[in-house]
Amino acid sequence: MRQFDDPLAAVAAELFLPMGVDGVYARSALYEDVVERLAAYISRQRDPRAEVLRFPPVMSRAQLEKSGYLKSFPNLLGCVCALHGTDSAISAAVQRFEDGGDWTGSLTPADLVLSPAACYPVYPIAASRGPVPRTGLLFDVAADCFRHEPSRELNRLQSFRMREYVRIGAPAEVAQFREQWMQRAPRLAEELALPCKLDLASDPFFGRVGQVMAVSQRQMSLKFELLIAYYAGATPTACMSFNYHQDHFGAEWGLRDADDQVCHTGCVAFGMDRLAVALFCLHGLRPARWPQGVRDALAL
Repeated sequence: MRQFDDPLAAVAAELFLPMGVDGVYARSALYEDVVERLAAYISRQRDPRAEVLRFPPVMSRAQLEKSGYLKSFPNLLGCVCALHGTDSAISAAVQRFEDGGDWTGSLTPADLVLSPAACYPVYPIAASRGPVPRTGLLFDVAADCFRHEPSRELNRLQSFRMREYVRIGAPAEVAQFREQWMQRAPRLAEELALPCKLDLASDPFFGRVGQVMAVSQRQMSLKFELLIAYYAGATPTACMSFNYHQDHFGAEWGLRDADDQVCHTGCVAFGMDRLAVALFCLHGLRPARWPQGVRDALAL
């Protein structure tokens, strides 16, 4: 095995294959096995009342626009484009490529975008069912996600997996849900022998207005992150987040309870690839040699 000073470089060399674009990699069988075991471990933490939904890597462009993502994070959004029009128009675009020209000018947006987070599709689904029950709603969702932030580092991929537990209900219920997970998450990290700290955070809102939004988000303590340093001296990476959206999605999608009150929402998100990379960085590239407690937790 080659020797590396940077544990992230060792993980990349052993478990990933480049695909010609920064932040997008092919993944080895060993790595995928650990991700699957990590997913099963997270599933064992699931409230039995949660409805399980798994989403594709794309979602409705109109739904994402309505949710406000374009206003907050336009620089991170990936849109699906396609060659539309007549056969002759499409053939002309292909011919331009064959002639060494730029065919991409003929692309036009489709009605799909790449999902930037696993939870966005769940709100219109919940809203379509009518009034939210008095006990609220709880979902377990997951998706392959995309954010346009290319990096050579494994802790900030363009294409990554996200798992979320999403709570919809009265403000007190959503706040309690998030608080319980903020108390629970460090214990799970300890079980996986991942040194961590919980800290107040803000989302990377776009532009000057976004800076104001980030300050407001911090002042209201709407977002916390579970931070893990992959190796000694490394800047900690956010591997889980705990988010309180207040009534944002409830108001946008008409999520109301039986008393016609706008529901609040919150979620706890697991960065599946960030957590898996943390395990390999901190415990080594051979899971058979990982601490027994970690092996027990992941059924290795």
